Amino acid sequence: MNLFTLTGKNIVITGASSGIGRQCAISCAAMGATVVLIARNQKRLKETLSQMANKDTHLYYSVDLTDYDSITGIIKDAVSKIGRLTGLLNCAGISTTLAMRMTSPETLEMFFYTNVFSAYFLTKEVCKVENISKEGASVIFISSVMASVGTSGKSIYSMTKGALLSGSRSLACELAKKNIRVNVVSPGAILTPINENLPHMKDPELRKALEEQHLLGLGRTEDVANACIFLLSDASRWVTGTNLIVDGGYTAR
Repeated sequence: MNLFTLTGKNIVITGASSGIGRQCAISCAAMGATVVLIARNQKRLKETLSQMANKDTHLYYSVDLTDYDSITGIIKDAVSKIGRLTGLLNCAGISTTLAMRMTSPETLEMFFYTNVFSAYFLTKEVCKVENISKEGASVIFISSVMASVGTSGKSIYSMTKGALLSGSRSLACELAKKNIRVNVVSPGAILTPINENLPHMKDPELRKALEEQHLLGLGRTEDVANACIFLLSDASRWVTGTNLIVDGGYTAR
């Protein structure tokens, strides 16, 4: 019996059009899950779907996660088509490197709506009694090592990722009676198409310095996806309220 299989599990994944979210969708499908892909860009969602195993069994929805009314309808529609949900992987989010002197209330509000509010309210929707599996489920928030350590220019990003980290612990306590586990995965620097165009990745000297901060070098999206598969599977049935750091040793120093 393979406790790490996702066969028979219905999993919602946000941010599935690129990066970590895309790889999580591909990897979860390879492990047997039926996946509900959610992101804003329909074209890129279809590209993700084209790379997934058993592509005819999955669903995809193009929507802005801050449109809460639409999310209610999407989850209801997905459940009617594939059955109750057993997993939620909150990958959608935005990042920036921005000095405090350059920030505005509008910027702070945008980051919290995108990184925190949308994930929280989607989790609320998925965990409704009519949507969630009676046998229990697993909810994962993708945070960051920046929720636990600091660096210049990351204050807004760190605030939002820290909110996910602290809020998940209380949600784990609240939802345990429904046999819903809530955990966080906190990656270090991951090589994604978006990240590779950021200044600290694009500049050869800055990238070399960043690589040296990670004992095992920079990470791949597969490294994060594999950690999520564990937390979504029955192999982690006794794990909740924890933060799984996947950072190649960045925080070990």
